[in-house]
Amino acid sequence: MNTKKLLPVAATAIAAAIALAGCSGTPGSSGTSGTSMPGMDHGMMGSSSPATAPATDHNAADVIFAQMMIPHHEQAIEMSEMILKKQGISAEVAALANRIKAAQGPEIEKMKGWLKDWNQSMQMPSGHGMDGMMGADDIAKLEAAQGKEAAKLFLTQMITHHEGAITMAKTESAGGKNSDAIQLSKDIISAQEAEIKEMRQLLTTI
Repeated sequence: MNTKKLLPVAATAIAAAIALAGCSGTPGSSGTSGTSMPGMDHGMMGSSSPATAPATDHNAADVIFAQMMIPHHEQAIEMSEMILKKQGISAEVAALANRIKAAQGPEIEKMKGWLKDWNQSMQMPSGHGMDGMMGADDIAKLEAAQGKEAAKLFLTQMITHHEGAITMAKTESAGGKNSDAIQLSKDIISAQEAEIKEMRQLLTTI
């Protein structure tokens, strides 16, 4: 009699244990008991890896992209601030300059955060050039220009600047590994191609 009564209890206990093991969502929770099912921990660890991959999974192309795009964006913001301080600048050009500042400032901080997470220098290594960057003479000309002349120069220079950023972003899209960096490169391409079209149209109205 006692044996017959114990069998249902034992079966119930085993079923409960299996159910608990199968439902456990804490990685390694069954490791201390030594009763985990083969492959269980591997499966759970695999399911958590995508959450951490964007911060750590990267290659040299991602690093160079961030190191180059940060000073490139900083120059675009510098040029935008220059034009916004001038008199006689149309509302359309001023609005564009403000949008460039608003978009690229947060992107700079994002890329700096990636480099910090990747334990990489904020400085671009020597031997790498940045497409579309203005030289000191170009910046001096923009600083000295006023009114419509300044607006035309700003738009012309920024078109070249944007074209350089798009070239670098396309390189990242093709060769990068980090999903966040690749997405940013695609966002840059989309936004700056649209702004180039806008700037070319504005040039016809000045």
